[in-house]
Amino acid sequence: MKVNYKPVLTRFFSDPNSHRLNFYLQNGGYKQAKRVLTEMKPEEVIDFIKKSNLRGRGGAGFSTGMKWSFIPKNLGKDIYLVCNADESEPGTFKDRILIENDPHALIEGIIIASYAIGAKKSFIYIRGEFVEQYKILNNAIQESYVSGYLGKNVCGTNYSLDIILHRGAGAYICGEETALLSSLEGKRGYPRIKPPFPAIKGLYESPTIVNNVETLVTVKHIFENGIEWFTSIGTPKSPGPKLYCLSGHVKKPGLYELPLGMQLKDLVFDYGGGVKNDLRVKGVIPGGSSSGVLKDDELDIIMDFESLMAKGMILGTASVIVLNENVCMVDALWNIARFYHHESCGQCTPCREGSGWIEKLLERIERGHGTKDDLKIMSEIAKNMVGRTICVLADALAIPVEHFVKRYFNEFEAHILHKGCPNRQLAASNT
Repeated sequence: MKVNYKPVLTRFFSDPNSHRLNFYLQNGGYKQAKRVLTEMKPEEVIDFIKKSNLRGRGGAGFSTGMKWSFIPKNLGKDIYLVCNADESEPGTFKDRILIENDPHALIEGIIIASYAIGAKKSFIYIRGEFVEQYKILNNAIQESYVSGYLGKNVCGTNYSLDIILHRGAGAYICGEETALLSSLEGKRGYPRIKPPFPAIKGLYESPTIVNNVETLVTVKHIFENGIEWFTSIGTPKSPGPKLYCLSGHVKKPGLYELPLGMQLKDLVFDYGGGVKNDLRVKGVIPGGSSSGVLKDDELDIIMDFESLMAKGMILGTASVIVLNENVCMVDALWNIARFYHHESCGQCTPCREGSGWIEKLLERIERGHGTKDDLKIMSEIAKNMVGRTICVLADALAIPVEHFVKRYFNEFEAHILHKGCPNRQLAASNT
């Protein structure tokens, strides 16, 4: 069933000029930044976002206002805001599209957040492959400087802010906030042990807040439309609009702005139109490749942080990948394992070695050389990866391993008993 919701974050995306400053100003752009800078104290801004219960849109879902409040007072050090635009989770493309179509909303969100935490300098760490997005965002930043929305005396106030746009080199690990900070400092993109958290000791060992693109864009709209508007959408614990990335074997893939708490089944069938060629759904990955998988009879689930956590999964980036009945789930998991093994930074032994062994075991099973002990060994390796590394990249592979094998055990077992993929063997016999 489709819901009664009018898009806000994406409402101007159909206009070819939505990325231009003049268009943004004609539609109320930078009014909220000016209001915040002239009428509110920094602590009032933080309290406003706390009351909205905005949760981070980058994966973890932590309270944004609470995160901002962790910045220590009177430390005598520079404070930094870093925007994570290194969108790298497989199946995720929301931040890229936001940058393409509404870069000034991101800049306005950065101004508000930077003022709230006391930052005079902000960084946007953008994925290196986002070439066109980099150009669009860089142009928007230059427009903002020329027009007085960045630099000295932002919006004609006493507040000053510089934004530095930095291109990453395409490493998945740099989507993790502390690895991103290491990369931004010119070092190898290694995650850091926490605590201390970035809010205490982050970029250049100074207090730092890291927020992703969708979170900062949403900040701007909360000030524009109010807390009541925001909390009237979604669920009490997971309020507000959310950008859902829908891809895979679905008739109408794309970016959908809908309330948090959507039924997954409605998203796939009512918005996505169901499976291509009217095939049956075999599984749905609900929140990017690291979130696990749900079977076709588990789609009556609410897409919010709590509901998926209750199933041992994560909402993540709300990137929904639909798999049809012809998908080999062993091959699908092997593909995920190849990705995480390749993207592991190698700093932690459980991740470096565990991801490699899981990839090898899955390849062996898929190619017909699997043994009865392989599934048990793979499960043990995955369990020894969870919670034993500096960042959660190891967990990001262990979670799919657990859920794929649990939900499709018969298919994994059939690969071992029949010495190869039954689907491929059947296809070969029919040719």
